[in-house]
Amino acid sequence: MVLASLFTGGKDSTYATYLVQQRLGKVKHLLTMLSENPDSWMFHTANIDLAGMVAKAIGIPQTIFKTSGNRDEELEDLGKAISSLGVEGIISGAISSSYQKKRIDSICKNLNIEHISPLWRREGAKLLEEMIASGMIIIITAVAARGLDERWLGRLIDTKALKELREINLKYGVDICGDGGEMETIVLDAPWFHRRIKLKKARRVWERDSGRYIITDAVLKPKKTLQKM
Repeated sequence: MVLASLFTGGKDSTYATYLVQQRLGKVKHLLTMLSENPDSWMFHTANIDLAGMVAKAIGIPQTIFKTSGNRDEELEDLGKAISSLGVEGIISGAISSSYQKKRIDSICKNLNIEHISPLWRREGAKLLEEMIASGMIIIITAVAARGLDERWLGRLIDTKALKELREINLKYGVDICGDGGEMETIVLDAPWFHRRIKLKKARRVWERDSGRYIITDAVLKPKKTLQKM
């Protein structure tokens, strides 16, 4: 099966791609949608320009497709992008967002290809614990939820952060994995990456009750060891 993955460089798309690579074989394309709308309904936008660097770290070619980010047009653009790849299946990192999952399902049905979503309906805390255990180095690049303040921007998601996210979930009902837009991330390294990403410069931007960790300088670095996919 020739596969492509909807890819942002965040934890969900990165981990979903990894799981499918293990089970079904090589992923041919990492498809990144570049939205002109920072508040896109469908697509991750925080530090999306670094998705290409994460793709290089993984070692899978990236394909970029631009979209205006308007609610209806971005779905048409996604369909055109997937169709242009000539694949038999598309991978997504959807976990609990029915809005995202249903629309990708519909596009894939129209194109007569398979939608593979290995994280779908996984329990959030256990899934995030699994991601941490996999060795992924994940940092938070955006937050937009009660309980997630400016201190979370740029923070590493580790076991301590997971414990705090569990508490915030119980208190405010925030999705632990941030699948509803509460949180966005980027993966800097993983055991199966060919190279790692080193951040050199970044800044925090906070407005009212949400913020972004804007990475302005990052480089790829070599690695001594590599886990086989």
